[in-house]
This record gives sequence, C-alpha cells and structure tokens, in this order.
Amino acid sequence: MIRTTAVPRSVRVGTAAASVVGIAVLAGCAASTTPATSETDPSASATSPSTTSPSSATTESGTDGTATTSAYTDGTYTAEGSYATPESVETISVTVTIADDVVTSVEVTGNPTKRESEEYQAKFIGGIKDEVVGKNIDEISVSRVAGSSLTSGGFNEAIDTIKAEAAA
Repeated sequence: MIRTTAVPRSVRVGTAAASVVGIAVLAGCAASTTPATSETDPSASATSPSTTSPSSATTESGTDGTATTSAYTDGTYTAEGSYATPESVETISVTVTIADDVVTSVEVTGNPTKRESEEYQAKFIGGIKDEVVGKNIDEISVSRVAGSSLTSGGFNEAIDTIKAEAAA
C-alpha cells in the first residue's frame, strides 16, 4: 500500500506565489534590454552640466562623529536618456540638482514621437518628483512611476550619465 501525505493549502499557495514572482523577475530582466543611447543617437548621451555653485567634494560630520565625503559635486546637471517601446525609441531630458549627494530638484522633459508615448511620458513627469527629490542619488533607480514603466529606463540611463559627470 502506497501512503501519500496531503500538502497543506498554504504550502501550495506559497509555492505558486513564489513561482509567479520568479516569472515576473525573469520577465523584468528580459524587458530591460533597451539599447544604450550611444547606439541609437550618439548626441543623445551628451551631458551638459551647468553647475550653479560648483564645489569640490565637501566634508561634513556624520552621525557617529566621523567625517563623511560627498561622492558628487554639488550642482545642476542635465542628461538625455532613451528607451525602446514596441513602436519606437523615445527620449527624455532629465535635469537634477544635487546637494551633498541628495537630489534637491528634478525636471523631466519628454520628447515623444508617438501619441501613446506622450501619454506615458506625461504621467511619468507628473509623478517623478515624489520618487526622487530628497533621496541620495545613489539610491535612485525607478522602475514604474504613475503607471509608466518604460520611461523609467530612459530616466535611469540619464541618472547614470549625471552620476558619472558629477562624480567628485
């Protein structure tokens, strides 16, 4: 006689949920293969730093009394980012102001070529400030803002360019 043991429902549900999460993670990895800006438009990756009050790396006292050094030069920086949609390659312009490695302001300007992209860029632009202002620039990596997920790729690309330019 073969004896079987019933698997509790909570274990089956947990296993199913873990499978769904795993599939979603893999799908996200596949969806994030957007072409680099330099491959689509060499001029699109140009960064134009317009530092408002340039300073070298600043030193301040940390909470434990040790000195900390800013990794980025304070100022305002602008970079372009691009991302692929099913119909086109879209670009956005990102301007951030950094003070003590923290984003103090952000402005995103869309340049949509398709009506649907215009809609999603507008949603992204409307919600991005709440996601990044007041955060350390090294902690910024957005994935979906106000229902827009593809625009995030262009934004993150622009932030990476800005970080490279602002590196102290």
